[in-house]
Amino acid sequence: MRPDLSVYLVTDTAQCTARGRTVAETVAAAVAGGVTAVQVREKDAGGRAFLEQVRAVADVLPAHVTLLVNDRVDVYLAARAAGARVHGVHVGQSDLPVAAVRDLVGADALLGLSAATSGELAEAAAARVDHVGVGALHATTTKADAPPALGIEGFARLLAPAGLPPAVAIGGVVPADLPALRRAGAAGAAIVSGICAAADPEAAARQYVAAWERGAG
Repeated sequence: MRPDLSVYLVTDTAQCTARGRTVAETVAAAVAGGVTAVQVREKDAGGRAFLEQVRAVADVLPAHVTLLVNDRVDVYLAARAAGARVHGVHVGQSDLPVAAVRDLVGADALLGLSAATSGELAEAAAARVDHVGVGALHATTTKADAPPALGIEGFARLLAPAGLPPAVAIGGVVPADLPALRRAGAAGAAIVSGICAAADPEAAARQYVAAWERGAG
Protein backbone atom coordinates (compact mmCIF):
# COMPACT_ATOMS: atom_id res chain seq x y z
CA MET A 1 0.00 0.00 0.00
CA ARG A 2 1.30 3.45 -0.93
CA PRO A 3 1.87 5.63 2.15
CA ASP A 4 -0.20 8.75 2.72
CA LEU A 5 2.26 11.65 2.38
CA SER A 6 -0.33 14.41 2.21
CA VAL A 7 0.62 16.23 5.43
CA TYR A 8 4.23 15.31 6.09
CA LEU A 9 6.01 16.60 9.19
CA VAL A 10 9.79 17.04 9.16
CA THR A 11 11.02 17.51 12.70
CA ASP A 12 13.30 20.26 13.97
CA THR A 13 14.58 19.73 17.50
CA ALA A 14 15.59 23.35 18.11
CA GLN A 15 12.15 24.67 17.15
CA CYS A 16 10.38 22.08 19.29
CA THR A 17 12.50 22.73 22.38
CA ALA A 18 12.16 26.49 21.93
CA ARG A 19 8.45 25.92 22.46
CA GLY A 20 9.10 23.84 25.59
CA ARG A 21 8.26 20.50 23.98
CA THR A 22 10.23 17.42 23.06
CA VAL A 23 10.22 16.24 19.47
CA ALA A 24 8.10 13.22 20.44
CA GLU A 25 5.55 15.48 22.19
CA THR A 26 5.37 17.71 19.14
CA VAL A 27 4.92 14.70 16.86
CA ALA A 28 2.17 13.23 19.05
CA ALA A 29 0.25 16.51 18.98
CA ALA A 30 0.72 16.91 15.23
CA VAL A 31 -0.48 13.37 14.56
CA ALA A 32 -3.56 14.05 16.70
CA GLY A 33 -4.16 16.95 14.30
CA GLY A 34 -3.96 14.70 11.26
CA VAL A 35 -0.32 14.51 10.16
CA THR A 36 0.07 11.40 7.97
CA ALA A 37 3.87 11.01 7.77
CA VAL A 38 6.83 11.99 9.94
CA GLN A 39 10.48 12.37 8.96
CA VAL A 40 12.85 12.63 11.91
CA ARG A 41 15.68 15.01 11.09
CA GLU A 42 18.70 15.51 13.35
CA LYS A 43 21.48 17.38 11.59
CA ASP A 44 23.67 17.90 14.66
CA ALA A 45 23.03 14.88 16.88
CA GLY A 46 25.34 11.91 17.22
CA GLY A 47 24.21 8.49 16.12
CA ARG A 48 23.13 7.29 19.55
CA ALA A 49 21.07 10.41 20.30
CA PHE A 50 19.50 10.25 16.85
CA LEU A 51 18.57 6.62 17.37
CA GLU A 52 16.93 7.40 20.70
CA GLN A 53 14.99 10.22 19.06
CA VAL A 54 13.70 7.91 16.34
CA ARG A 55 12.67 5.29 18.89
CA ALA A 56 10.88 7.92 21.01
CA VAL A 57 8.95 9.15 17.98
CA ALA A 58 8.11 5.60 16.87
CA ASP A 59 6.64 4.93 20.30
CA VAL A 60 4.03 7.70 19.94
CA LEU A 61 2.94 6.98 16.37
CA PRO A 62 -0.24 5.08 15.51
CA ALA A 63 0.06 2.31 12.96
CA HIS A 64 -1.26 4.33 10.01
CA VAL A 65 1.43 7.04 10.18
CA THR A 66 4.59 6.56 8.12
CA LEU A 67 7.95 7.11 9.87
CA LEU A 68 11.12 7.97 7.94
CA VAL A 69 14.68 8.69 9.06
CA ASN A 70 16.44 11.64 7.45
CA ASP A 71 19.83 10.92 5.82
CA ARG A 72 21.20 8.37 8.31
CA VAL A 73 20.87 4.89 6.88
CA ASP A 74 22.75 3.50 9.88
CA VAL A 75 20.23 5.00 12.30
CA TYR A 76 17.34 3.57 10.30
CA LEU A 77 18.90 0.12 10.32
CA ALA A 78 19.65 0.31 14.04
CA ALA A 79 16.10 1.44 14.82
CA ARG A 80 14.65 -1.38 12.76
CA ALA A 81 16.94 -3.90 14.43
CA ALA A 82 15.80 -2.60 17.82
CA GLY A 83 12.18 -3.28 16.88
CA ALA A 84 11.06 0.30 16.24
CA ARG A 85 8.23 0.64 13.73
CA VAL A 86 10.15 2.65 11.15
CA HIS A 87 9.39 2.50 7.45
CA GLY A 88 12.35 3.92 5.58
CA VAL A 89 14.81 6.71 4.91
CA HIS A 90 14.94 9.99 3.05
CA VAL A 91 18.28 11.08 1.59
CA GLY A 92 19.62 14.15 -0.14
CA GLN A 93 21.70 14.70 -3.24
CA SER A 94 24.93 14.80 -1.25
CA ASP A 95 24.24 11.62 0.73
CA LEU A 96 24.96 8.05 -0.36
CA PRO A 97 23.80 7.26 -3.93
CA VAL A 98 20.24 5.98 -3.92
CA ALA A 99 21.28 2.65 -5.48
CA ALA A 100 23.65 2.06 -2.56
CA VAL A 101 20.98 3.11 -0.08
CA ARG A 102 18.50 0.69 -1.62
CA ASP A 103 21.01 -2.13 -1.34
CA LEU A 104 21.50 -1.32 2.34
CA VAL A 105 17.87 -0.89 3.39
CA GLY A 106 16.32 -3.58 1.23
CA ALA A 107 13.44 -3.67 -1.20
CA ASP A 108 10.70 -3.32 1.42
CA ALA A 109 11.92 -0.05 2.93
CA LEU A 110 10.54 3.26 1.71
CA LEU A 111 13.19 5.41 0.03
CA GLY A 112 12.75 9.13 -0.50
CA LEU A 113 15.11 11.52 -2.27
CA SER A 114 15.38 15.32 -2.30
CA ALA A 115 15.27 16.87 -5.78
CA ALA A 116 15.24 20.43 -7.07
CA THR A 117 15.73 20.17 -10.84
CA SER A 118 14.25 18.28 -13.76
CA GLY A 119 17.49 16.32 -14.08
CA GLU A 120 17.40 15.23 -10.45
CA LEU A 121 13.76 14.19 -10.83
CA ALA A 122 14.57 12.15 -13.93
CA GLU A 123 17.38 10.42 -12.04
CA ALA A 124 15.00 9.72 -9.16
CA ALA A 125 12.52 8.16 -11.55
CA ALA A 126 15.24 5.97 -13.09
CA ALA A 127 16.34 4.88 -9.61
CA ARG A 128 12.74 4.00 -8.74
CA VAL A 129 12.68 5.82 -5.44
CA ASP A 130 9.35 5.74 -3.65
CA HIS A 131 8.92 9.50 -3.46
CA VAL A 132 10.76 12.78 -3.92
CA GLY A 133 10.88 15.90 -1.80
CA VAL A 134 10.80 18.85 -4.20
CA GLY A 135 11.72 22.38 -3.23
CA ALA A 136 12.27 24.85 -1.98
CA LEU A 137 8.72 25.96 -2.66
CA HIS A 138 9.39 29.32 -0.98
CA ALA A 139 12.49 30.92 0.50
CA THR A 140 13.20 29.31 3.87
CA THR A 141 15.69 29.68 6.69
CA THR A 142 15.10 26.15 7.99
CA LYS A 143 17.65 24.65 5.61
CA ALA A 144 20.83 26.66 5.04
CA ASP A 145 21.60 25.10 1.63
CA ALA A 146 18.06 25.20 0.25
CA PRO A 147 17.89 25.77 -3.54
CA PRO A 148 16.17 28.84 -5.05
CA ALA A 149 12.43 29.04 -4.49
CA LEU A 150 10.25 27.40 -7.14
CA GLY A 151 6.84 28.80 -6.32
CA ILE A 152 3.70 26.85 -7.18
CA GLU A 153 4.15 27.33 -10.93
CA GLY A 154 7.76 26.16 -10.87
CA PHE A 155 6.78 23.15 -8.79
CA ALA A 156 4.02 22.28 -11.27
CA ARG A 157 6.41 22.56 -14.24
CA LEU A 158 8.85 20.14 -12.62
CA LEU A 159 6.06 17.62 -12.10
CA ALA A 160 4.77 17.84 -15.69
CA PRO A 161 6.76 14.92 -17.20
CA ALA A 162 5.10 11.53 -16.96
CA GLY A 163 6.52 8.71 -14.90
CA LEU A 164 7.94 10.71 -11.99
CA PRO A 165 7.75 9.42 -8.40
CA PRO A 166 5.13 10.91 -6.06
CA ALA A 167 6.35 14.39 -5.10
CA VAL A 168 6.08 16.21 -1.80
CA ALA A 169 6.63 19.98 -1.79
CA ILE A 170 8.92 21.37 0.90
CA GLY A 171 10.31 24.76 1.86
CA GLY A 172 8.32 27.44 3.63
CA VAL A 173 5.00 25.71 2.92
CA VAL A 174 1.97 27.42 4.50
CA PRO A 175 -1.61 26.12 4.60
CA ALA A 176 -2.72 28.43 1.79
CA ASP A 177 -0.33 26.60 -0.58
CA LEU A 178 -1.86 23.17 -0.17
CA PRO A 179 -4.97 23.40 -2.38
CA ALA A 180 -2.89 24.63 -5.33
CA LEU A 181 -0.17 22.06 -4.66
CA ARG A 182 -2.71 19.25 -4.67
CA ARG A 183 -4.21 20.50 -7.92
CA ALA A 184 -0.69 20.70 -9.37
CA GLY A 185 -0.21 16.99 -8.73
CA ALA A 186 1.64 16.97 -5.42
CA ALA A 187 1.39 13.86 -3.29
CA GLY A 188 1.62 16.08 -0.24
CA ALA A 189 3.41 18.90 1.51
CA ALA A 190 6.28 18.67 3.98
CA ILE A 191 6.13 21.11 6.89
CA VAL A 192 8.84 22.04 9.37
CA SER A 193 8.39 25.43 11.04
CA GLY A 194 4.67 25.62 10.41
CA ILE A 195 4.17 22.82 12.94
CA CYS A 196 7.38 22.53 14.99
CA ALA A 197 7.43 26.26 15.83
CA ALA A 198 3.67 26.56 16.32
CA ALA A 199 2.25 27.37 19.73
CA ASP A 200 -0.26 24.54 19.20
CA PRO A 201 1.07 21.84 16.84
CA GLU A 202 -2.22 19.96 16.82
CA ALA A 203 -4.17 23.03 15.73
CA ALA A 204 -1.49 23.88 13.15
CA ALA A 205 -1.66 20.36 11.72
CA ARG A 206 -5.43 20.60 11.46
CA GLN A 207 -5.05 23.76 9.37
CA TYR A 208 -2.78 21.97 6.93
CA VAL A 209 -5.10 18.96 6.74
CA ALA A 210 -8.13 21.16 6.08
CA ALA A 211 -6.23 23.06 3.39
CA TRP A 212 -5.20 19.81 1.69
CA GLU A 213 -8.81 18.66 1.67
CA ARG A 214 -9.85 21.92 -0.02
CA GLY A 215 -7.66 20.98 -2.96
CA ALA A 216 -9.57 17.76 -3.68
CA GLY A 217 -11.36 17.56 -6.99
